[in-house]
This record gives sequence, C-alpha cells and structure tokens, in this order.
Amino acid sequence: MTTACETLDTRTEDDRTRPAGPPENQSPPPPADEEDIPVPSGAPGALLRSLLGPRRGRIAAAMLVILFQQAALQSGPLLVALAMDRGIPALRDHDAGPLIAVVAAYLGCALLSTLLQWTFIRVSARVNQDVLMDLRGRIFRHAQRLSLDFHERYTSGRIISRATSDVEALRELLSEGLQELLTVSLSVCSISVILLVLDWRLGLAALLAFLPLWLITQSFRNRSRLVYRRSRTAAASLIVRFTETMNGIRPVKAFRRERTNDAAFAVVNRQSADATADSLLEVARYGGLSRMTANIWTTGVVVLGAYLVTDGSTELGVLTAFVLYLHRLFEPIDQLAMFLNSYQSAAAALEKIAGLLAHEPTVAEPAKPKDLPASTIKGREVHFEKTRFAYRTGKEVLPPFDLLLPAGQTVAVVGATGAGKSTVAKLLARFYDPTEGRITLDGVDLRDLTGPELRRGVVMVTQESFLFSGTVAENIAIGRPGADRAEIEAAARAIGAHDFIAELPDGYDTDVRKRGGRISAGQRQLVAFARALLADPAVLILDEATSSLDVPGEQAVQQAMRTVLAGRTAVIIAHRLSTVEIADRVLVMDQGQIVEDGTPRELIGRAGRFARLHQAWRDSLV
Repeated sequence: MTTACETLDTRTEDDRTRPAGPPENQSPPPPADEEDIPVPSGAPGALLRSLLGPRRGRIAAAMLVILFQQAALQSGPLLVALAMDRGIPALRDHDAGPLIAVVAAYLGCALLSTLLQWTFIRVSARVNQDVLMDLRGRIFRHAQRLSLDFHERYTSGRIISRATSDVEALRELLSEGLQELLTVSLSVCSISVILLVLDWRLGLAALLAFLPLWLITQSFRNRSRLVYRRSRTAAASLIVRFTETMNGIRPVKAFRRERTNDAAFAVVNRQSADATADSLLEVARYGGLSRMTANIWTTGVVVLGAYLVTDGSTELGVLTAFVLYLHRLFEPIDQLAMFLNSYQSAAAALEKIAGLLAHEPTVAEPAKPKDLPASTIKGREVHFEKTRFAYRTGKEVLPPFDLLLPAGQTVAVVGATGAGKSTVAKLLARFYDPTEGRITLDGVDLRDLTGPELRRGVVMVTQESFLFSGTVAENIAIGRPGADRAEIEAAARAIGAHDFIAELPDGYDTDVRKRGGRISAGQRQLVAFARALLADPAVLILDEATSSLDVPGEQAVQQAMRTVLAGRTAVIIAHRLSTVEIADRVLVMDQGQIVEDGTPRELIGRAGRFARLHQAWRDSLV
C-alpha cells in the first residue's frame, strides 16, 4: 500500500537516478575518465580557420613585420664579417670610413629590429585577444544552445574547463608560441641560406644536423600528444570536482562529507600532478637530447672551419660569422621546445573545444518554423499523440502515450517516484523531443515552433525556482525582458509578492545575490510565479512547485498559483496532494501509463490509487 512518505518525496527524478556517493568510512573509487565528446574529423582545423579567417589582414601585416625584423636581426653577423674582412684592413690604411659605416649599419639594424619587434607584439596581441574573446563567446553561446540532455550528462565543470583552462592553453600558444614559431622558422630559413652563401661546404655540414634534430622532434611529438591529452582531461576533472563540491557545499556540511571529498579530490589532484610531471619530463628529454646534438654538431663544424681557414680556402671573418650564425641557428632549440610544449597542450585543448562546438543540440530549431494560430482565449489545447520517450541508454520511460488537455484546463499529475510525471513535463516544455509521436499546441507540433515562439506559449516553473544574481525586478523581468517597472510591480502585486519585496532593503532593486540566497524559499517561489505571470504563457507547467515549502509558504504560493493559472492550460506535477485540490482534473501515472483519470472528488470516491494516496496524506496531517 502506498504510504504518505511517497507523497512527500521532494527529490527530482534526475536526483533519484544519480548514483549516491561512497559511504563515509570507505575510500572513494577513482573517478571515471571523462566522457569526451566525439570530435569530427577536421573540426579543430575548421575551428582555427574560422577564428583566424576574419583577421587575415592583421595576421598578414604581423607576419610582414616579423619578416623585416628578422632581416634586420640576421644582418648582424654579416656586418661583423664585413668589419673584420674589409673595415679593419681599411683602418690599417688610415681609412676609417668603411668601419664607421659598418658600425652605423649594425646599430641601425639593432634599433630597427627592436622597433619592429615592438610593432609585431602590439599587432599580434590585439589579434590574440580578439580570437580568445571570440572563442569564449562561442563556447558560452553554444553551451546555452545545447539541449538539456547534454547538460545532464556533461557536467558544468567540464564546460567551465573548456572556457577557462583550455582557452588559457590556446592563449599561451597564440601570445607566446606563435611568435616563437615564426621567429624560429624565419631564423632557420634565413640562416640556412646565408650559411650556404658564405661557404657551401660548411653550410652543408651544418644543415645535416637537422636530420637527427628532426628525428628527436618527431619522437617528442608522438610521445607528448597522449601525455597532453591526459593532462587536459585531468585539468577538467579537477575543475569538475571543485565546482561540484562548492555548488553542493550545504549537503557537504550537512552530511559531513569533507573527508570523503578530500579523498576524492586527492585522486584527481594526483592524476593532474602526474600528467603535468610527465609533460615536463617529455620537454626536458627533448631539450636535453636536442641541445646535446647541437653542441656536438657545432664542435664538428668549427673544427672543419678551422681546417679550411688554415688551408686558405676561407677567410677568418667568414668563419667568425659562421660561428655566430651557428649559435643563432641552434639557439632557438630551447624556444622550439617551449613552442612544442605549448603546441601540444593547445592542440589537445583545441580538440576538446572543437568537439564541444561541433556537438549539435538534440532539440533543434525547426527548418521551416510555424506560428501559433491566433486565439481569443488565454489557454491552448495540448495533445500528446502516441508519444514515446526513451533516454540515450535505450531505457524506455514513456511508452506510447496519448493525452488531450483542453484549453484552459488545470491538470494535476501524481504518482509514485519514477512514474514518468517529470518526463511528461519536460517533453511539454520541449527540454526533450519525443522518441516517437508528437506533442501539439493548438494543432501545431512543438518541433515546428521557434524557441521564442515556444516560450511565449509554454513556461515551466520548477521546484528550484532559480534566481540569478541581480535585483528582484531583473529576476521578475526575465519573463518579459521588455517590461517596465509598473508591469513588474503589477505582476508581483497580483501574486502577493509585493509586500515582502517592498520590505527588502532596496525594494525591487535589492540584489538577491547568488541563487537568490538573500530571500527565503517561499519568497523565491513567489518571485518565480511573478516571472511566469509577467510572461503571460498560454500553457504553464508547475513541476513540484511547492514541495520544498513549509505550510505558511505553501499557502501563500497556492494563492499565487490560483492567480497565475486563471484561464490558462496548466500541468501540475505534484507530490503534495494539497496542491492537487486546485486542479480541474487529476491523472495518476504508473510506469509511464495513466491508470486513473478524473476530478479530485471522483477519484477519491473510486477507492483506487488516488484515494489511497489521498487518505495517506490526510493521515499524515493528523
């Protein structure tokens, strides 16, 4: 027999299906690997092109600047060779002109190189910030556009990780890594040409060093790719664990879960530390091997050059310039190691961001939208036509389901936990689309309505009554953003919320703070009803809207409900049967099926399930 406890269960269906944490006296299991979103082939490259494409002009200008900067920078050793082979012999003949000219040219090139470097940094920094701002905006907008089923399985902490730590990895690459890559690439190309022009024999000997360096670089790329993917996943897990713990700090305190959470955080913290250590080890291995190879090769080239000088095959100034250029040729190896470090981290981050942005909502906007037909009454007819729903796992929650709600009727839906009540509400609000069948509003399929048109037709008030940081007036105006203060106050008066709002420190301009924590649960619910009344929907869904309130708060909200529901089509998902009393019709659900249907009085007289629920509720009040 159903007990009164069933009628007082305030948890949502999602809460009930979420697995419970480990007992306090047990160590938490290691966190499962992140359920990565599949990344379509070519998505990271397409994303990067879409970010850089609109800024092609400034990117080309920056590259042209760095090209001239490198030309001025790399002329130094040539001028030194010229000074040694031409300027100094002329000075011996008491002609200081060539040496003065070379020194002046050297100083001019140094000054020009510095000025061009500053110009490049200024132009590239603006491009970098524009790209990152664009990317963060895309992530934020797309995350809001994605359907509810995505957010229920892909935690907010991972989305935050995409917009913070992953974007930061890209920032490091764009602000520092790309400059290093351009500098290294231009240096290597220009110096290679100069070395071959100075002495083709020494030049070939020096350039052969790139064969072992290339092999070392390829090995680093292959080994570090997996390490950096693991590092990005570990960083996301850290943010997820931290965010979820802080968002649930009240139950953490209530159930004394600090020690358990510490142990769980220690696991992901260790995974992140190990992944970071592995990435640093790969960088150290690459830097050490490449530097050793460069030093050995430089020694060999210098020995060969010394032999050619003594043989008279080349000049001392040329060898001096060659040694200076060799130093510049191999010096960027450390820079290249840092670039590859940034690149691998950024590549893993870009892959994850691209996967998120490529993920399409399961509840999509219609290709050919329709408008709701004009109506002379406030409510609209709702029809579930052979509607079936199953989650991604394949578990069927709602078998083929038929239900007709006449316009203006208030229907209460009751039943035991997991009966499918909230699923009906979510389908009607179009948080999900049916697996089969359809749901119509005055004959129009919900899938044919645009988001704004649907929200004008259907509004849902949830148990949580979420309020955003901001003023009371701003939270009420969410129902109709264009409403003026008089309309906002009129909605609050009609609901019965005006008196308590007026007593707040700043009245309607009082900041409710995070999640509306400055006001009570009952007051938050009244604000939510004022928001719904201001939106003036044709269909209103109340999902356990009074289940978390005390008796006085429930009475105030029930009075507000009568005001809001007047003339509208309404679906009330209720556990407290006191809420059912205002309904015109009651549906009792069991395993996705309607097992009883009638007015509250009729169902009480049938001695069926609703009658037993009602009697258990009455007994609980005694």
